[in-house]
Amino acid sequence: MKKKNAGTLILFLILGWLAGAWIAKLLEPVKALSFLTASTIIKWSPQADLDIITYNINLQFKLCLLSLAGMITAVWLYRRL
Repeated sequence: MKKKNAGTLILFLILGWLAGAWIAKLLEPVKALSFLTASTIIKWSPQADLDIITYNINLQFKLCLLSLAGMITAVWLYRRL
């Protein structure tokens, strides 16, 4: 049995997410598929001012059904390795 590592899984997930997002962007003009291309934005903005160190990090993730389908396909492909 081959040993699979977490780095490969993360790479597959990111590539699947990206492929799904690109397909969603290409299908945006098609009104009948708007339920697949509608994005939900998840934001996380931790920040602190500690007198000697100040930080402000903004993370924003856009998810749609096609990007979710891309990630599910990526996990399936990863398991087939």
